[in-house]
Amino acid sequence: MDDDGLLYIADYNQHEVKRYRIGESQGTVVTGGNGQGNRLDQLNCPTYVSVDRDHSLFVSDTSNHRVMKWMEGAKQGIIVAGGQGQGNSLTQLSYPRGVIVNQSGIVYVADSGNNRIMCWPQGATRGSIIIGGNGYGNQSNKLSGPIGLSFDREGNLYVSENGNHRVQKFNIDQS
Repeated sequence: MDDDGLLYIADYNQHEVKRYRIGESQGTVVTGGNGQGNRLDQLNCPTYVSVDRDHSLFVSDTSNHRVMKWMEGAKQGIIVAGGQGQGNSLTQLSYPRGVIVNQSGIVYVADSGNNRIMCWPQGATRGSIIIGGNGYGNQSNKLSGPIGLSFDREGNLYVSENGNHRVQKFNIDQS
């Protein structure tokens, strides 16, 4: 939900994101909606959406192994993380899920298939591993299928994990 009370829903099966105003039942397609695919105007199983203060949408395009940014009113997205095929290098993602953008425009991604959290500064062609990346596990320095991300007011990052059935809190440098 954005600051104006608009709700954004990623439709995994329809390969699109819809925006709903209070009281609406149909919604409006705002990203994707051009069938399943990997073109810049398509999505392939989107799972999470984050909205920045400029009303740009950041969408985890899960089966394309990338995160897309769609500026308000855009007909095509821009790849802001991944997009180099599935993999575990710093330019790749594997089934990204949760995505969130901080006030500085840094994109944080729950790279679920690689059991890590990555950050991608604006314009970066490669990300940095900030949490996990040490393989699968239930120790505090390992993750198991991270899927959700959220910041609190103090800047702590909360990570929900599907495989470990837990939420962990991390104090990270957001600069």
